[in-house]
Order: sequence, then structure tokens, then C-alpha cells
Amino acid sequence: EKIATDGVVVLGTSAVDASMLTGESVPVEVGPGDTVIGATVNAGGRLVVRASRVGSDTQLAQMAQLVENAQTGKAQVQWLADRISGVFVPIVLAIAVITLGAWLGAGFPVAAAFTAAVAVLVIACPCALGLATPTALLVGTGRGAQMGVLIKGPEVLESTRKVDTVVLDKTGTVTTGKMTLVDVVTSPGTERADLLRLAGALENASEHPIAQAIASAATEEVGTLPTPEDFANAEGKGVQGVVDGHAVVVGRESLLADWSQHLSPGLAQAKERAEAQGKTVVAVGWDGQARGVLVVADTVKPTSAQAISQIRELGLTPVLLTGDNEAVARQIAGEVGIDTVIAEVMPKDKVDVIARLQSEGKTVAMVGDGVNDAPALAQADLGLAMGTGTDVAIEASDI
Repeated sequence: EKIATDGVVVLGTSAVDASMLTGESVPVEVGPGDTVIGATVNAGGRLVVRASRVGSDTQLAQMAQLVENAQTGKAQVQWLADRISGVFVPIVLAIAVITLGAWLGAGFPVAAAFTAAVAVLVIACPCALGLATPTALLVGTGRGAQMGVLIKGPEVLESTRKVDTVVLDKTGTVTTGKMTLVDVVTSPGTERADLLRLAGALENASEHPIAQAIASAATEEVGTLPTPEDFANAEGKGVQGVVDGHAVVVGRESLLADWSQHLSPGLAQAKERAEAQGKTVVAVGWDGQARGVLVVADTVKPTSAQAISQIRELGLTPVLLTGDNEAVARQIAGEVGIDTVIAEVMPKDKVDVIARLQSEGKTVAMVGDGVNDAPALAQADLGLAMGTGTDVAIEASDI
């Protein structure tokens, strides 16, 4: 369920999916005293929240205002065109009036004088350019539509050739935006299939995004999962229950410790190695022993590395800009071949990053898909939204 407005948790604990605003792919655990943001999603637990900001004061509303401000601003070339028009048009009109007066003063008929004045106006107007340019742009937008690229207006194409820097959001743009089971590490004597079947059965009864990723992978690998008994959700820690006669615990290492189950040195090393790469680790134990760990992460799209390579071949500089933590961002950037990483950036600060790059003389294209990307998409010289993105992001983009 979506949280209605910005506020502070008064009662209860839960995991909140704030990826649409922050870009953080892993749900954040919240409890009494923690701040929550309107429009983020409560993934499971019951929360009582005291509203702190409503209406136009909420963070989402402020982001919408940032988008509006960026969209109403004029590009530099537009200001130049307006200034030239402000001088050029009055001069042409003045010349036409002088022509009319000169012809009348020379004794020519009124019709001939008006014809001469109109001729001045017609000649002064670059009609050929006025027709050729929009025709070419319309053909370009039509061709783009055939290829699945929707361009909001012909004028957008003018800015594409000037772009030298491509800034990409991580979650949902470079990555799939969904948690996926990427590794399974078992203790000696524990079968991988048993670990997935027992852990998947418990996680299948939970609504947590990480739990659903594990349950989905388990179902795909071992088939139909058994139904757990005495299922209980340990808020902020994990889940527990009885599966096929085994007392199973799945969640944080601290939850297993509560049941006197401790990770072996091998499992502990696997956990540390995965967490160092920014991945999420879920521990699994049953019948009094830790049996293994499940590693979950937001995985890179199969086409991302090739896309980054093509961006480089065009002479463009790719930059990864995300609200996710530094470790995750660096890991993802390394996989796809991006050297420049700007991580742990809040939505309103993404606009500042784009503006800073522009102040350095760069022409910036921003690629994103979430609400958190919308202000930056609007600020960039060229905004590109993924077709699977949010309505706000698509509205703020050019392509």
C-alpha cells in the first residue's frame, strides 16, 4: 500500500520500497521515529504514521515543481532567436512601409505600391528554410516512431547532435529494477535444492520484494513449494515457520542468532564478499543450524553493456547517476563499462548535478525512468525516458 503523505512513523515496523523516489533498489527498514515519504510503498508491516507535510509541501510535490520550473525555462538558442526576431521584424516592417510610401510618392497606383510593399515582406521571409526545416524534422520524428522512439516535438532533434555527455540513472535504466536471486551458498552437507525449497516456502508467504525474488527463483528451480505452518513475520528481521516438519528461519543473521544459529566461517565469508559488492544477503537455517545464505541483487540488463559500448563509439561520455549507495553503484558501473559514478544523490540534487555539468560547458542527455529522475530529465538539454518508466518521468522527457 502506498504511504499517503510525508510523515514520521509512530508505531510499527516495516520495509518501505522507496525506489521510485530515491533509486535505492533494496527496501528500507523503518520503525518508530523514522521519516517516510509520501508515494513510497509499504511492503508488508503495519505502520502508524504522523503526517508532517501535506499537499504542495510534500517531497513528491516539490519534485513536480522542479519539473515544472525546468520545463518552463527557455534554452539559450531560444533566447537568441527571440532577441533577433525582436529587432528583425520591426526593421522589415519599416522597410515595407518606406517602400509603400516611395512608390506612392513616385506616382505609382496604390495597388502597385501595395504589391511592392508585400513583395518586401515576402522576400525578407526565408520561406524555403521555413518549409525545408520542419519537413526534415517531421520525417525524422516519423522514422523514430517506426523504431519505437517517440519524440515529443521536432525541435528535440536539434539538440541531439550537440550532446557530448550521457547521464544514466541506475535502477530500471541500466539494471532491471527488480530484485533477483544471483547466488546460493550452502553449508557442507546441505543440498542446494533443499535450501531453496525450505527457504522459498517461507518467503512465498511474505510480501517483501526480496522474499518474492527468492520464492520466484525457488519455484523456477525446484517446482511447487510446500505450504508452511506456524508462519510468523519477525518485523525488520525476517520470517520463521515450520516446513515439512523442519523449524525454518530465513532473514538477517541476527534473526538466526536469536535462535542460537550462527553462520560457519565459509558462510560468513560468502556473506561479507557479497555485501562488499553491494548485494543483499539472506541467511537460512533450520533444526538448530545455519544451512546457507541466499544472495539477492538488482541485476544488470542484458543489453546495458552493449549500449554503453555504443555510446562510447559515438564519442559520448557515459555517467552513472543514482540515489543508491556507492558500493552498488560502483559494482554496476564496472559491469557495464562506466568510469564516472555519482552515487547517493537525492532527487533534488540530481538537478544540481545536471546543472553543474552544463555549467562546465557540457551538453547533457539524461536517461531515466523513475519519479526521482523527472526533475533531472527536465533540466537536461535532452531528456530520454524509458518506455517502462513512470508517467512523471515520461512527461518530463523529450524522447
